[in-house]
Amino acid sequence: MSSLILPPGLILILGGLLLPWVAPRFKNVIAIGFPLLTLIMVWLVTAEHSMTLNFLEYQLDILHLTSAGRVFATVFAMMAGIGALYALKHARTLELSAAFVYAGSAIGVTFCGDLISLFVFWEIMAIGSTLVIWANCHQNKRAYGASIRYLLVHLLGGVILMIGIAAHVANTGSIEFTAMKADSFGTILILIGFLVNAGAPPFSAWIADAYPEASPSGTVFLSAFTTKTAVFALLMGFPGETILIYVGMYMVFYGIIYALLENDMRRILAYSIVNQVGFMVVAIGIGSELALNGATAHAFAHIIYKGLLLMSAGSVLLMTGKRKCTDLGGLFQSMPVTAINGIIGALAISAVPLTSGFVTKSLETSAAAEAGMPWVWFCLVAASAGVFLHAGIKFPWFVFFQKDSGLRPPDPPWNMRAAMWIMSFLCILIGIVPSIIYGILPYALDYQPYTADHVVTQLQLLLFAGFAFFALLTFMKRTLTISLDFDWFYRKLMFGGISWVKEHSPKFVGPVILSIKYFGQKHLDRLKHVHGPQGILARTWPSASMVLWVAVLLAAAMILHYMQL
Repeated sequence: MSSLILPPGLILILGGLLLPWVAPRFKNVIAIGFPLLTLIMVWLVTAEHSMTLNFLEYQLDILHLTSAGRVFATVFAMMAGIGALYALKHARTLELSAAFVYAGSAIGVTFCGDLISLFVFWEIMAIGSTLVIWANCHQNKRAYGASIRYLLVHLLGGVILMIGIAAHVANTGSIEFTAMKADSFGTILILIGFLVNAGAPPFSAWIADAYPEASPSGTVFLSAFTTKTAVFALLMGFPGETILIYVGMYMVFYGIIYALLENDMRRILAYSIVNQVGFMVVAIGIGSELALNGATAHAFAHIIYKGLLLMSAGSVLLMTGKRKCTDLGGLFQSMPVTAINGIIGALAISAVPLTSGFVTKSLETSAAAEAGMPWVWFCLVAASAGVFLHAGIKFPWFVFFQKDSGLRPPDPPWNMRAAMWIMSFLCILIGIVPSIIYGILPYALDYQPYTADHVVTQLQLLLFAGFAFFALLTFMKRTLTISLDFDWFYRKLMFGGISWVKEHSPKFVGPVILSIKYFGQKHLDRLKHVHGPQGILARTWPSASMVLWVAVLLAAAMILHYMQL
């Protein structure tokens, strides 16, 4: 250890563990102070700082600074603080404590220089995020089941990751967390373990299954860390892995289709997370410096504007108790602050000029064009129109406008409004001054987003998508339907099959057991007859008989010997 600087993630984890034990009047100080202290520490760490621990014959590096790691750690710490402000008045202590442990372990991953410590923080992150969902069980009966399914998926991903790490270390002898190729058993499993947390197929459904069942603030925390930590791990571990282009493209269009079909406002935004992470995974698969910068910048901006959208949706849920688009509408009349901030988040995710989405997403599409991948560029541009349809228009239109639901709830408490205004300010600030994010990206960047052709092309795309939405508004209106996803196989089919077997087992298990018992008893009796106490091979033989048989065997052996001569 070269200095007394601690890994920033441990500070936030410590704050989370302290929260349940401090007096209520100090909880607000810890909730805001520890994320701020963590953010300061992220920027105090330099390349000269290090902290190593000995584990078996390996040396763990838990304070390893990288340019990308600092970017992700920065936005994670910001999100922990702003999310805590949003949660102050209504979140349970368990939720805030778990959220800080969750965020701290995500920051811990960004400073890991080895695979073993990465795995430890990875698993702590899974436990913390599960508790964030679990903390809402008193308000939402579905939260418990969602948390268990969420935990099972992430334990599966963790086991796959652990096996991959063990195989990779056995093959190479190194635990260093660096760029790899998915060309061995170990690295393939490591890649799969990262993709499970990213929400890649076939396990994409866990995001829309679990996130909407958390509390309004819990969903905000969940949206920020797990999938983006996986993006960081992919960016550092598998840049340029071609398979990621195809995986990411699936995620892009999967998220759009299911979000357009969805009626639940928070499930719309949850599917949108899969869509947006798909953009980042595609960029990582392209692997050029511009593409990796784009994935990093997009992740930074996405955490902010997605958090803002979920804050807006959470405020509506808290004040109305309703979450389905069919039950909402006309809320701009009594919740203008929530509506304005929701619209700003919708504009940012749609990459409208002068917002953060415009100056970050364009890096990824430009990277596809520069890499000579016209089909990737075309698909990403087309997907941008789909994003505007489901998150840019559908969410604010059906929640705050369309028909008047007759609901007249007020805007949420001051802390929630303040958190939304801060997030809106950041969305616009980054869009107006993109050098704020461009200056901290992993690679030097000379890129001008505000060119005439780029602005005009994006505005044309958005206007066309907006026209299509309102022209097809009759088809866009939601009804009380259920969208089946891959989770049906393990939520319904698997448990249904187990129940069927349990119900019908007496009909076929009994005869099978009797057949096995009869077969075993029959052969056991035969063995006993031969080898038992009175068996032919076990009973006592006279000495004279044994001498006779020995003489016979000796004579036979001698005859065979002379025959060979």
